[in-house]
Amino acid sequence: MLLIDIEACTGCGVCEENCPFDAIAVVEGHAVVNDNCTLCGTCVDDCEVEALRIEQDEKETQSDFADWSGVCIFAEYRNGSIAPVALELLGIGRELADQRQVPLTAILLGDKLDGQAETLIAHGADTVYRVDDPSLAAFTDDAYGNLLEDIIRDHKPEIVLAGATAIGRSCIPRLATMLATGLTADCTQLSIREEDGVLMQTRPAFGGNIMATIECPYTRPQMATVRPNVMKPLAYDADRRGELIDFSPDPARCESRVKVIRTESAPADEVNLNEADIVVAGGRGLEDEKGFVLIRELADTLGAAVAASRAAVDSDWIGYPHQVGQTGKTVCPDIYFACGISGAIQHVVGMQSAETIVAINKDPDAPIFDVATYGIVGDVFEVLPLLTAKIKKGR
Repeated sequence: MLLIDIEACTGCGVCEENCPFDAIAVVEGHAVVNDNCTLCGTCVDDCEVEALRIEQDEKETQSDFADWSGVCIFAEYRNGSIAPVALELLGIGRELADQRQVPLTAILLGDKLDGQAETLIAHGADTVYRVDDPSLAAFTDDAYGNLLEDIIRDHKPEIVLAGATAIGRSCIPRLATMLATGLTADCTQLSIREEDGVLMQTRPAFGGNIMATIECPYTRPQMATVRPNVMKPLAYDADRRGELIDFSPDPARCESRVKVIRTESAPADEVNLNEADIVVAGGRGLEDEKGFVLIRELADTLGAAVAASRAAVDSDWIGYPHQVGQTGKTVCPDIYFACGISGAIQHVVGMQSAETIVAINKDPDAPIFDVATYGIVGDVFEVLPLLTAKIKKGR
């Protein structure tokens, strides 16, 4: 709770002015807090006379922390193959496991899984727990959640990671509830705190205006879902060896209250941003939809996909399927051209994993230059035609 020392408070109003939630006000010469308070701590940091402080409720900590060890990923399997995000999770999982000096395991659920466990091992897993059963051919929350719970309670990993996909976002919150532990959703960065081995889970917060780092100090396992196309998978190593364990579940745990009648695939999206090697993106600096003519010309020349910032999409200059950022798609191309994009954190979290970032902006102080590999300070309406012409001539 937020505590206010009335005697120390001078009623200066700085806390009221800076509170993002209108949760504090100066009444009769001193600060008063209301139910809007989220304990964000802004007022505590701003109070020069130290009249404010946050007092945390005492939490009951699990007593069996020593029994939980290892890093585990949920290897999502769909449409006859392992989802790319599973390999990305093995990449960051291997890094975390090596830092903790513990094994990395993967849980693989589905039907007709021959050869899939070996792929996970080749990409970094030490052990794969496999449940290969016809009842798992179609994903259902309860059956998948039950089996994940059973394996995790039996294996006791201290860290559990899953992809922030439609499947992950559907069943992993339910799993965290069944395990009575915390869950951080949509992470873009994971690391281990050296002094105590706690998993530090970073994700966009407050509409992407800040990056919040979250920890789970009281319960195990520590759980997080991770955005696709943010982490780097390890290279396939055919010589790598690991252990395959076929987990035999209680048949009742494979049953589901949901019956999948049929599965229909949506028409292929004309904007295949997730798999593009080169992406050319436009933002508010293009001024109107006509500016995207220059973006498309450069993209056509490079054989690239066209993307956009939220500002451009909200202005109806281009459709939502092209949007990159926190509320759009996350991409990881070899080259990302950011044209007329300021570089707000909401956009950057969707493209910062690109191998090479080329930024074009007339404002030399634009935040996009902080993440760019190469920066061109100039008017996009002058730079883009010259760049396109130069590339055409070179080819």
